[in-house]
Amino acid sequence: MDEKASLALLKECRAVLNGHFLLASGQHSDTYFQCARLFERPEAAGSLLGALAAKVRPRGAQVVAGPAIGGIIPAYELARALKVRSIYLEKVDGAFTLRRGFQISTGEKVLVAEDVVTTGGSARDAADALRKSGAQIVGFAAVVFRGDGNPFPEGLESMVRMSPKTWKPEECPLCRERKPLEKPGGVR
Repeated sequence: MDEKASLALLKECRAVLNGHFLLASGQHSDTYFQCARLFERPEAAGSLLGALAAKVRPRGAQVVAGPAIGGIIPAYELARALKVRSIYLEKVDGAFTLRRGFQISTGEKVLVAEDVVTTGGSARDAADALRKSGAQIVGFAAVVFRGDGNPFPEGLESMVRMSPKTWKPEECPLCRERKPLEKPGGVR
């Protein structure tokens, strides 16, 4: 599955939304990727994440870890396709941590998975917590990368790479037009 087919699948699942959105990064955008709509269709999600697994397989991950909540399903599906362990991190007192008995062995090769990466903040914070537990981060994977460049020195693989318009809240033209701001997904 290539990028064009991946984007078509996301649109078919109604996972690409248009409007005025607050992103987890704090930025505003006219486009939002609601991957939960993809994940409610296991066959579609499995197909897309199976293709992503083929792209990340050479990294040699022994574990795929996802920051809760958006990274849990991608981590699980990637791990299933790669035939490795899947774990996730949760926030406790504002910081990602391993809970529920999840452990990392010193030097264990870990791939960090997300649904959507914009600035990479959540994935970076999760990777930092994993490193403190002894992990060797071998890369990052996301269904959608909606940024520019590469936010991670270890590299990022994604199925869709787009740069929809984003603005700082004080610079947002949609706010100036008084369009209602939506807070979907994990934005609190």
